Amino acid sequence: MKQYLLAVHMVEGAPTPSDDEIQTLYAQVDRVNKELQDAGVWVFAGGLLPAETATVVRSENGRTTMTDGPFAETKEQLGGFWVLKCEDLDQALSWAAKCAEACAGPVEVRPFQDEPES
Repeated sequence: MKQYLLAVHMVEGAPTPSDDEIQTLYAQVDRVNKELQDAGVWVFAGGLLPAETATVVRSENGRTTMTDGPFAETKEQLGGFWVLKCEDLDQALSWAAKCAEACAGPVEVRPFQDEPES
């Protein structure tokens, strides 16, 4: 079994959902989370605060600097994620379709690197 990251993207400029819409999205995601857990593919998941709450830490030549805000200047930022343990990419993509529908946002699927043999 391989682990996959399903990353939810927040799109800058997209209309902000109403409080009722947000509660509906939360309920939909909770249902998908339970389905993932019941299927035994759930590893971990979490939502993130907006990108403007980020702090970027850099280390160069032994000197550490910290700056406010996201690292990337882009219209899309990571808004949340699931980590799943799936048989293959097809299974991960199938779950991603359900997750994208539940959270009403684009979901990127990426496999984790394989662990080195010891």
